[in-house]
Amino acid sequence: MSGFLTVAYLLAGVLFIRSLGGLSKQETAGLGNTYGIAGMALAIGVAAASWIFTYRMTAPIGLGLLMAAILIGATVGATMARKVEMTGMPELVAILHSFVGLAAVFVGISSYRASRAETLGQKGAEPLVDPIIVEIVHRSEIWVGVAVGAITLTGSIIAWAKLKGTLSGKPLLLPARHALNAVIVLSIAGLAVPFMQAQGVDEGFPWLIIMTGLAGILGAHLVLAIGGADMPVVVSLLNSYSGWAAAAAGFTLSNDLLIVTGALVGSSGTILSIIMCRAMNRSILNVVFGGFGTAENKTSTAAPAGEVHEMKAPDVARKLLEAKRVVIVPGYGMAVARAQQSVAEMTRNLRDRGIEVRFAIHPVAGRLPGHMNVLLAEAGVPYDIVLEMEHINADFPRTDVVLVIGANDIVNPGALDDPSSPIYGMPVLEVWKSAMVVVLKRGMSAGYAGVENPLFHIENTRMLFGDAKKSIDALVAETRGSAAA
Repeated sequence: MSGFLTVAYLLAGVLFIRSLGGLSKQETAGLGNTYGIAGMALAIGVAAASWIFTYRMTAPIGLGLLMAAILIGATVGATMARKVEMTGMPELVAILHSFVGLAAVFVGISSYRASRAETLGQKGAEPLVDPIIVEIVHRSEIWVGVAVGAITLTGSIIAWAKLKGTLSGKPLLLPARHALNAVIVLSIAGLAVPFMQAQGVDEGFPWLIIMTGLAGILGAHLVLAIGGADMPVVVSLLNSYSGWAAAAAGFTLSNDLLIVTGALVGSSGTILSIIMCRAMNRSILNVVFGGFGTAENKTSTAAPAGEVHEMKAPDVARKLLEAKRVVIVPGYGMAVARAQQSVAEMTRNLRDRGIEVRFAIHPVAGRLPGHMNVLLAEAGVPYDIVLEMEHINADFPRTDVVLVIGANDIVNPGALDDPSSPIYGMPVLEVWKSAMVVVLKRGMSAGYAGVENPLFHIENTRMLFGDAKKSIDALVAETRGSAAA
């Protein structure tokens, strides 16, 4: 049975690796998702078979409970996936991360409460490792796993509340918050000493519960101190935390697949977080220690110069039809307005007339890594015309018209030339270098970071005010009518 488990878990691990590889490209994302489903189905089936083989006497009752849990979880998951809108995907991901953290906490606590006598050696045989060392390692696994799980749990819940709008996106900056975080971290480390020295489960259990509460407070405080505009990186980082929590649970349960899978998720989430931090000119250490995105003591004093020039939809359509090269910059406003299908139709109309149309994607556009890519793929926009920031920024000087749809901070020139701006140093899409920029917005309010955008006052910028979908629908009608003519 042991050999079968090893092979099956290895195969499931390979499927998960293939899944990550497939998800790295839009063209292969569907196949990658299939690999992931197959790997998870295999893992669940093998785990159930292993449990039945190990606990034959109680298998019927246990198997029934296991199947009930799987059925309930699958039903809830399928229902949420079917009902969620793409605008709600970031908060769905955040709340799912909290489930992983909660599972890690439950696994650690229940493992500690369970008897460890059978793991310390067999009667009549000399144990291969000193039982004391085994117990210390086991308690260390539990301590780390529960701590990471609790941080992931509460941090994800706060991220979910901020993304959903239940909590304000503004950072909560408590006095001496860095010192408070340091005290909590040192307390978590210090409480490990009496936990390790405890003579029995009942003696060590209170220390474990106290630590769990402190870790939960730390997770909540870390995310509360992060500004709403930086939530894409927070979601990515929480994804990493959930992976490490799963890996810690794997060590606690001596489950190789959980260890491998958790390490894959944790490392990939960490890499993605670092990439996104670089895209925002931030430090990963600022994320970890709760100083990320707060822009402390940094407020822009430069008032935007120039007038705001408004343009109506028919005039914008005429400029688009006269252009040779058009670039579309989607933002969260496009997702909120659910305008991606209309954008795709407008793109087809323009391309049918021989106009080159491409999309420029900033790494932190939207509320989730890859949010805009998924929306455009859902609408049927060809993958080859959707380009990342580093591949299209140099082309803006040769672009006739840029359409900015519901984006703000990612096209803010103040990030490059205003040292007093809170987002100074953040790489942005340099749309103002094109011949004309048309910004689709409801009004002149600041973006998610609360920073004024000088782009709106530049001479070659025009504003198309109104709901993004209605504005794009008007452009679709104009371009379709001209094409038919």
